[in-house]
Amino acid sequence: MSSWRNLLLRIGDKSSEYSSSSDFKDHIETCFGALRRELGHSSAEILSFLLQCAEQLPHKIPLYGTLIGLLNLEDEDFVKKIVENTQNSFQDALDSGNCDGIRILMRFLTALMCSKVLQPTSLVVVFETLLSSAAITVDEEKGNPSWQARADFYVICILSCLPWGGAELAEQVPEEIERVLVGIQAYLSIRRHTSDSGLSFFEDDESGGDVEKDFLEDLWERIQVLSSNGWKVESVPRPHLSFEAQLVAGKSHEFGPISCPEQPELPSIISAVAYGKQKHDAELKYPQRMRRLNIFPASKTEDLQPIDRFVVEEYLLDVLLFFNGCRKECAAFMVGLPVPFRYEYLMAETIFSQLLLLPQPPFKPIYYTLVIMDLCKALPGAFPAVVAGAVRALFDKIADLDMECRTRLILWFSHHLNSWLHRSNFQFIWPWEEWAYVLDLPKWAPQRVFVQEVLEREVRLSYWDKIKQSIENAPTLEELLPPKGGPNFKYSGADDQEKTEQEQALSAELSNKVKGRQTAREIILWIEETVYPIHGQEITLSVVIQTLLDIGSKSFTHLITVLERYGQVMAKLCSDQDKQVMLISEVGSYWKNNAQMTAITIDRMMGYRLISNLSIVRWVFSPENIEQFHISDRPWEVLRNAVSKTYNRITDLRKEISSLKKSVVSAEEAASKAKADLEAAESKLTLVEGEPVLGENPTKLKHLKSVAEKTKEETVSMHDSLEAKEALFARALDENEVLFLSLYKNFSNVLMERLPDASRDGTLQSLKSVNGDSMAVDIEEPSTMEVDDENERPKKSQSNGGKTTNGYNVREKEQWCLSTLGYVKAFSRQYASEIWPHIEKLDAEVFTEDAHPLFRKAVYSGLRRLSNEL
Repeated sequence: MSSWRNLLLRIGDKSSEYSSSSDFKDHIETCFGALRRELGHSSAEILSFLLQCAEQLPHKIPLYGTLIGLLNLEDEDFVKKIVENTQNSFQDALDSGNCDGIRILMRFLTALMCSKVLQPTSLVVVFETLLSSAAITVDEEKGNPSWQARADFYVICILSCLPWGGAELAEQVPEEIERVLVGIQAYLSIRRHTSDSGLSFFEDDESGGDVEKDFLEDLWERIQVLSSNGWKVESVPRPHLSFEAQLVAGKSHEFGPISCPEQPELPSIISAVAYGKQKHDAELKYPQRMRRLNIFPASKTEDLQPIDRFVVEEYLLDVLLFFNGCRKECAAFMVGLPVPFRYEYLMAETIFSQLLLLPQPPFKPIYYTLVIMDLCKALPGAFPAVVAGAVRALFDKIADLDMECRTRLILWFSHHLNSWLHRSNFQFIWPWEEWAYVLDLPKWAPQRVFVQEVLEREVRLSYWDKIKQSIENAPTLEELLPPKGGPNFKYSGADDQEKTEQEQALSAELSNKVKGRQTAREIILWIEETVYPIHGQEITLSVVIQTLLDIGSKSFTHLITVLERYGQVMAKLCSDQDKQVMLISEVGSYWKNNAQMTAITIDRMMGYRLISNLSIVRWVFSPENIEQFHISDRPWEVLRNAVSKTYNRITDLRKEISSLKKSVVSAEEAASKAKADLEAAESKLTLVEGEPVLGENPTKLKHLKSVAEKTKEETVSMHDSLEAKEALFARALDENEVLFLSLYKNFSNVLMERLPDASRDGTLQSLKSVNGDSMAVDIEEPSTMEVDDENERPKKSQSNGGKTTNGYNVREKEQWCLSTLGYVKAFSRQYASEIWPHIEKLDAEVFTEDAHPLFRKAVYSGLRRLSNEL
């Protein structure tokens, strides 16, 4: 990489390119000198790379803005091209709905304005264009309020620019910026307050959930405080001030006009369902970037001004965004932000807020896991203790944490612990003795279940003895480890197996046939002629399935081999849904000591279409599994896999159809061109003495005919493929509707049996408070954890989220209801995009007035279907 590229990339960093200097002024001067020398013969490369750096290292935008301001003094035409390119990129981002592109380019424009490159009035015009579009969108008469998510996003982008340029705008165009702020105030007065219902980290008592400020209202308040403080922001560097005397001599450029895309049309029939569908689409395309997860009490977090907290959050999220896939670089940039204060606690809260963000984290959870590990290595004296404090604070509140968040936290923590467990060079030992008290809690207490699930996931990632060794400081917790035993083979011949010798002999005979490499057809014939007529369906199915599972139990590869070779045998035996449920039960029985293999085997069987998603739903809602809903993730993991696999099939078909449609257009264009070329050639035929004579080369004409025929055939083939895929897609959608009907009917039925009478107070809080006042939990209450050493280990006080460590006061039946309702909401939220197309059918058959209010509330919360839309 050439030196000027290195200088651009590393500007503002502590790096070898800039010797030991950490002064922004020196960095900018050094980089400017290098660019000025190269500008004459590498201007195109510099322009492209400079814009790329500004877009992908946005926490350095003030430095790049100042650099461009200095270049503007040398070459106005070059900088004019930068402004024009930015205008084109910005318009493209608006048209495509590229949220990150819009937000970052607006910050870049603000920096250019600060450096006298862009006229302040041009930036104000951009603000007013976005503000006008936002105001029209939420207007009940002229707009489409269901797309408020886009309108809010535009206004958030405007407010987000002000920490970077509010002082300059207030100084240079005070009346214009005041007009923008008044417009934002007017917008806030007509928009709807957005509720976090269904997306909050904690299961708040929803009766007062709408009172708090939403993200836009909170940002507006921070900007107002900033304005009253004279626009002073510690966290935003202002390097242009060091060059102010030079920059004022530069020519300020105008920014070309931009236009916001038209808002989607209102549906022909305006209804709550139509509004809800469009609102869901809008929130998918313009999601809220973050939700604040206040893990630590105020006494533990850095004492930051409200606007500085927002700015540092922006920095951290930008680094996470652009260094996804480059975890070491990500960690390095995260610990080297251009701010004059410490921010470890805020960094931890921001990362955890992304890891637990609902409905989905921006990136795969493993990314955040690796980043946290790299930050622990980069800041060994500070960050591990902060992470440990975060875990303890979240553990204290685990009873109120959303079920999806709880699952993600379990997966992250088990991975985090296991990673350090196998690193001899970095001893990270969790003080399990602090949590040993969970054994005194009922088996359904969320803290006990959390520890149990973390240990189970750790065993999956490591091995049983290693995890037992890791909890030697709290040996009693061994009780919560999963069983050490392997498969539970019914026909092993062990003394405790109450199976007849005849069944064991059948199993051995089948095993020999498989070892003798008999075909699936031969084994099916043996079953139909010898086994089934004598022993009947139940014993035949049990012997065959258990034996084949045992043969495939040695490894994942063995399992796949058995399913591929003898899947036909299973399919023949389990041809209908009832028998498929029996098949899944045999899998559950065989792997009862191994939840991971249960989930993998059922998932693979569904992949080979040996069992249907409906049979899996029926098995999950069988009595033995229902009793585990509140104490184990085992049935939920199987259900998640089944619904996800169905969802993924539909997603893949959508992508294939989209690709095929593009291919059809290309094929039609190619066929049209080939036909035109052929007709043009044929039109040159001439008649000599009544006989046609070729005016073109005969070989060329023959080739054109061949091409025309071939392209026509390809077009027909593409159309056929598209029709076939669309038919598959239509069938998949129908199957999906049946799946969700079955799933929600089962949820409704089991909850109706256990939930209190619908006429009683229908809130989650009422379920928690069934035993009295001691049940009330205030999740906003700061953690009572007191830290007394560098490892952030708590003092003797052990909080249990508002409950005592002597017992968990929610009864088992109520905890079962709370957990199951939590999963209802989680499933509704996770698959909302696939549920909304079938909502009318679900409303008519499941979400009726007869359904329990708490069940409907959980579904609507997951779908973000607010009460005033019902």
